[in-house]
Amino acid sequence: MFDLNPATLISRVIVLVIAFTVHEFAHAWTADRFGDPTPRMSGRLTLNPLSHLDPIGSLLLLVAGFGWARPVPVNPYALSRRSSAALMWVSLAGPLSNLLLAVLGAIPLRLGLVSFQGMGSLSFLPTPYMLFTEFVYINLVLMLFNLIPLAPLDGEKIATYFFPPSLARVWDNIRPYGPMILIAVVFIGPYMGLDLLYWIVWRPTMAVFNVLVG
Repeated sequence: MFDLNPATLISRVIVLVIAFTVHEFAHAWTADRFGDPTPRMSGRLTLNPLSHLDPIGSLLLLVAGFGWARPVPVNPYALSRRSSAALMWVSLAGPLSNLLLAVLGAIPLRLGLVSFQGMGSLSFLPTPYMLFTEFVYINLVLMLFNLIPLAPLDGEKIATYFFPPSLARVWDNIRPYGPMILIAVVFIGPYMGLDLLYWIVWRPTMAVFNVLVG
């Protein structure tokens, strides 16, 4: 993933702007629909990329193929009391938006509308094939990475909704350490021969990619 040729960087910038913006807008829109005005008041109910992109997370996406955007502020107590699943749906909206983008991006590849010619070229501009494959792949990575059940990722709130009360209480105790565990999984684990991301993100990503693209 550490491919820094200009064509790859340009394609990842395009992916970053679209994927992160839609992901965070999906969170904001869903929270707004459930009655929480916080995203709207924070200026996050918009498709303007400048409102959503995080410098460090964006840089990581460019060079490593995964990253993050600025989290959308959500007030759980302002969400509709008519739905106990409101926070879960707000959290799930982001990964679902990435899945939808991946499906849409896979259509031209699946139908053979995009030529393979030029893939791997070091020319300045990405070929359409490179752009669409990066678009599908990185959206799938973002979806699966965000579904990891560790704070501050979306998967933590999704998982705790479905956990039985006893396990949910255990996860409440783990939540403060979520970022440190995540850093260990991403950066330390592979150097110790324990590449959990390969099994929970990269390998499933390729499996879903092959299903979508054919």
